[in-house]
Amino acid sequence: MNEQGKKITVVVQIPCFNEEETLPITFADIPKSLNGADIVLTQIIDDGSTDRTRAVAEELGVDSIVSLPVNRGLSAAFKSGVARAIELDADILINTDGDNQYCGADIQLLIEPILEGRADIVVGCRPIDDHPDFSWIKKKLQKIGSWVFRRLSSTEVKDVPSGFRAFSRKALLKMNVYTDYSHTLETLIQAQYLGLNIESVDIRVNKKTRESRLFKNMFQYIFKSSMTVLNVFIIYKSSRFFVFLSSIAFALSAFLAGRYLVLVLIGGGTPTAFWPSVILSGSLLVLSVQLLLTGAICHLISANRKLDEEIVSRLRALPSEPRVTRDSSSKPESKTDRTCVE
Repeated sequence: MNEQGKKITVVVQIPCFNEEETLPITFADIPKSLNGADIVLTQIIDDGSTDRTRAVAEELGVDSIVSLPVNRGLSAAFKSGVARAIELDADILINTDGDNQYCGADIQLLIEPILEGRADIVVGCRPIDDHPDFSWIKKKLQKIGSWVFRRLSSTEVKDVPSGFRAFSRKALLKMNVYTDYSHTLETLIQAQYLGLNIESVDIRVNKKTRESRLFKNMFQYIFKSSMTVLNVFIIYKSSRFFVFLSSIAFALSAFLAGRYLVLVLIGGGTPTAFWPSVILSGSLLVLSVQLLLTGAICHLISANRKLDEEIVSRLRALPSEPRVTRDSSSKPESKTDRTCVE
């Protein structure tokens, strides 16, 4: 229990798409009790599966099942799970993969920084150099990509794409995922934007059970991740983004204008001979001003979005009746809590 005497509830969430074969393995690997937690609930996000994923989840006795009518992707599944976890009055949400990639016993490592009040988001970092299922090129790209992302996002997470994470209730109430591809990149940028504390811990991995369904090859992953980072920066740091572009346009305009003056005054050429440079310089100057004004407008929109997000956060924090309650001293009132999210 916490200082107020409230029981600590941990919800372990597994987004699933056609995971009828691997779900029992993943579910069995989840600890039934955790130090510092009074209640441990399991939750499945059935992302439009066409096999027996949901039926298997019911047979296993999963506490909460959220069903999406069609496959909408990892981000949509994550958002649906966050909404349900808040309804379940979760103090900590654990997100893991349905292919049993991550070692379930290390969930204890994820929740400790949150229980101790040091972090709002904890990322489980895989042993990239010693990962048995990563090729040499994938290890290098993984490390380079994480390094670049750390520089851009001002975070210190070593394994940025890792989906094995813990989120405090504060983080659940404040986060709003906008991207469609994957939540792993956006939530880190957003956490820094929202002033949430991020910590990472080293975790273990299990033997590979299947190929990744998030991307077909490494090049597709790089492209989609790059587009996600660009979109997220436009959302959260739009004013800085457009001011940066404006500065480039202004610098090019100033260079061409300076070149014109040098060629005319020192080179002795006729002014009309260099008009193309003057026209281009003027066009770039106009573009620079337009980009600067766009940045100012984006800054105003960002301020309005902050107010909207604060309203959403307070609405989420309103008390709701828990739908599932289970701890070591009582039997579950309901094995499954089924809801179809449109």
